[in-house]
Amino acid sequence: MVDVGAHPSTGKRRQVTRTFGTLREAKAEYAHITHRRYEAAAVPFDARSLDEWLDEWLARKAEDLEESTVYSYTMTLGRLRGMLGRIRLQDLAEDDVEAWMKWALREGRVRGGKAGTGLGVASVEMSLARLKEALDRAVARRLVEVNVAREVKVPRNHRKAERRAKTVIPPWNLQEVRAFVDAVKADRLYAAFLLSLMGLRPAEICGIRWADIDLDRATLTVHRTRTLMGNKVVVEKDTKSLAGERRLPLPDLVGDALAGFKAAQVTEKLDAGERYEDNEYVLVDGLGRALNGRQLRERAYTVMAENSLRRVRLYDARASCFTYLANKGVPDHLLARWAGHTDVRTTKRWYVKPDVEDLRPAAATWGELASVPPPLSE
Repeated sequence: MVDVGAHPSTGKRRQVTRTFGTLREAKAEYAHITHRRYEAAAVPFDARSLDEWLDEWLARKAEDLEESTVYSYTMTLGRLRGMLGRIRLQDLAEDDVEAWMKWALREGRVRGGKAGTGLGVASVEMSLARLKEALDRAVARRLVEVNVAREVKVPRNHRKAERRAKTVIPPWNLQEVRAFVDAVKADRLYAAFLLSLMGLRPAEICGIRWADIDLDRATLTVHRTRTLMGNKVVVEKDTKSLAGERRLPLPDLVGDALAGFKAAQVTEKLDAGERYEDNEYVLVDGLGRALNGRQLRERAYTVMAENSLRRVRLYDARASCFTYLANKGVPDHLLARWAGHTDVRTTKRWYVKPDVEDLRPAAATWGELASVPPPLSE
C-alpha cells in the first residue's frame, strides 16, 4: 500500500493497493509507484482541466484529420468528459480512469440505445484509446509526468462475457445473395445494390459520379466518398486511404444495370424539367437529388422486408463478396486491391467469413484422408 496524494475534489488521502505473489514483486512495484509520484512533483503546476486539455488537443489534431474523423473523436471523448472532464489534468489518476471504465461498462450509455445501460467493449476501448493518445501528448509537452490511462484495460472476463451474449449476424450466403438480386431486379436502385454486392462501401457508392464510370471499357473508378456524419450532415471527401483509390472492372451484369439506370435518369430529367438537379452523381432520386448512405440502406431494408429476406447490414455485402471471391481462388493481392485495402490481412480478417457450407469442400478432402482405399484387383 502506498500514498499517491490527496483527492482533487475532497482533499482526502488516497492510497493504492496492489497484491503480488512475492515480496520481491511487491517491492519493485512500490518503488515504481513512488518514483512516479516524486517525478510528477517536479512537473510545473498547470491549472487546466482535462476538458481544457482535450479541447486544445482536438484543435491541434483537427489540422491533420478529416472532418468526419474529428467528429468521431469528439463524440468518443464526450463519453468520459462528464465524469473526468472537470478534474485538473495533473490531478487525474489511474483510479479515476478505471472508475470511469467500470461505470461506462455498467451504465454509461446515453445515446444510440437504452439510456443507463452499459456501453459495448469496443466503444469503451475507443474512448480509452483516444484518452491515452491525448495524455501521451500531454506527457510530451511536460504537462504531466506519466500517462495515467496507459495500463487501464477492459477486463478480459467482461470481454468474454460480451462475446458470449452478443448475437452475431452472419453476412448473406450465396443463395441469399441471389435471392436479393432477384428481388431488386425491378427496383430503381438495382444498379446501386449490385455495386454493394461488388464489395463497394455505401459511402463510395454515394460518391460516384457518371464521369467515374466508363461503360465502353467496363471500368469504374473509386476516388471519393460521401459520408453521413452524425446521421445528419453529408461530408464529401477522399477515400478512406490511398489504397481506397482504385479502378475496378465492371461485370457485365453491373455494366448493363448502370447503363439502364443512366438511360432512366435521362427520361426523369426530361420529365422533371427545371425541377431537376443536375449534379452528375450516379446515386440520385427521380429529381436528380443526391442520395446518402442512410437512404440507400433504408431502401435495401424495405426490399428485404417485402421479400422475406434475412435482414443484414448493406455494408456486410462486402463480406459476402470477398468470401465468395476468396473461395473461388482469387489471389490475395487481387482481393486486397478489389477491397481497397493496403494489406490483404485486413481483407481476410474482417471480410472473408466462410460458413459451414463453404467448408464442405474441406470436409470432402478430409474424407479422402480417412477413407480406406479399395483392395487392388488381382
